[in-house]
Amino acid sequence: MRAFVRFLLPDGTVRELGHGDFVGRLASAALQLDDERISEAHALVSLRGRSLRLLALRGRFAVEQRPTSDVELTAGLEVEVARGLVLGVVAVELPDQVLGIEGPDLAPQVLSGVSSLHLSPRPRITPRYTGDAAAWLYSAGDVFRVRVPGSSPQVLSPGVEFEVAGRAFRCIAMPLESAGQMPTFVGSGVYRPLRIEARFDTVHLHRPGEEVLTLSGLSARILSELVAFDGPVHWELLAREVWRGDSGSTPLRSKWDTNLARLRRKLRDARVRPDLVRSDRHGHLELVLYDGDHVQDRT
Repeated sequence: MRAFVRFLLPDGTVRELGHGDFVGRLASAALQLDDERISEAHALVSLRGRSLRLLALRGRFAVEQRPTSDVELTAGLEVEVARGLVLGVVAVELPDQVLGIEGPDLAPQVLSGVSSLHLSPRPRITPRYTGDAAAWLYSAGDVFRVRVPGSSPQVLSPGVEFEVAGRAFRCIAMPLESAGQMPTFVGSGVYRPLRIEARFDTVHLHRPGEEVLTLSGLSARILSELVAFDGPVHWELLAREVWRGDSGSTPLRSKWDTNLARLRRKLRDARVRPDLVRSDRHGHLELVLYDGDHVQDRT
């Protein structure tokens, strides 16, 4: 129950990568390429609908001598990730269903290769091995297993439940199409760079290999104000800017909570990284930007 691609490397070895695995120079890359021309996070294998695709991250690649940032992976395809460095696609496996996991405060997520389950500050899956994880989930041939520190590995299949630090998690069968809608990110905290174009009444979010996400209305105004403040700001100050001159009967806090939740839902549904809009326990919010992110303030 795993979608994967097998790459033939120039040295004759074959490596298997699944949804969420990335190619790069980082030691944590699922396919590490020791070449100075390869970016730390060069390209990402991503499930889109019923196809596996290779998406450019911080590098570029070519197919049939033509530069591209997005290509469907099919048997026989050759991808030149650097001049003379070619990855050949030996096979692509696309089952009707793939194995996923869900639990308290953890939305359904597809499993691939080796993943780490963290519980703090909230449950999350990291698509690589991290030594400080609460549990590890990994494929071993045709089966998946979970290992919780201090216990023996347990075979996973749809319907199987396991407990980690008193929290119950459950394995589920996910249709291939829906699994492809899960957030896509790569190891070591490296995400595809964002270009945010804020125009106050609309905001456009550009990501390599993705459709442009266009926000409008109050969602766009909240995000635009965060761009304009360019740093932490208390929710009430930001809300008064958004609803300036509004004398409606609905309390400001109620409007703020409703529309902030709506904005976060839109970002989550579009597979934008979850910490783009971050709030602390004291009511302050800020826009969190990673290396490579770029903001255009046209408010």
